[in-house]
Amino acid sequence: MNVTQTEGLLGMIAVIGILGLLVLPAVIGIVHDKIIDRQISRAQREEVTQTKETKETRRPSRPRGHHGAARPV
Repeated sequence: MNVTQTEGLLGMIAVIGILGLLVLPAVIGIVHDKIIDRQISRAQREEVTQTKETKETRRPSRPRGHHGAARPV
């Protein structure tokens, strides 16, 4: 390997390293957003499940009167 090839290799490694340093924060941000989206989705599913369970275990309410209004036929 001569001097020109070595300089070319070092330059290519430097460019790839700088590119990695520039891209790394973006990749970390994307991964962080995906994790938060999964947590939000899981919390919403749990909330819906708890709401359904609460409705099923609650006593049925009495039918409401019409307060003097005519009953529908």
